[in-house]
Amino acid sequence: MVSEIDMQEVRNAVDQASREAATRFDFKGTDSHIDLGENELRLNSSTEDRLRALNQVLEEKLVRRHVSLKALSPGKVEEAAKSTVRQTIALNAGISADNARRLNRFIKDMGRKGISSQTQGDQLRVTAKKRDDLQAVIAALKEEDFGIPLQFTNFRD
Repeated sequence: MVSEIDMQEVRNAVDQASREAATRFDFKGTDSHIDLGENELRLNSSTEDRLRALNQVLEEKLVRRHVSLKALSPGKVEEAAKSTVRQTIALNAGISADNARRLNRFIKDMGRKGISSQTQGDQLRVTAKKRDDLQAVIAALKEEDFGIPLQFTNFRD
């Protein structure tokens, strides 16, 4: 079990949102733009309304490209130079130690025999003797909301 972000899709979504902001009438003259850093996005605009609208456009593009919005943690809106506003949005990838503990506790509380889970770096490894048990764990984890996007990799048939 991992929590990853496809950075190519994020880059494509930022490019699409930037193009839309450059061509939309309500963004004319507001100097609204999005900068993509290594693990963060920086949104700049002239007013807080335009910043919220830019954020909404970005979120629409991310959803359309199948990037989970749970991977974003927006910072607070700050005043910037020349009476503009900016916001930094962090991109969260990987399962933190705290989230790994919560996931392990959830799996153990399910009470199914033969299932074990362990943390390996920024991912969680779940093993079981029966495939049905693993599928039940995956289904239960998909139903529960942990606040992070979860992907299930390396499931062998």
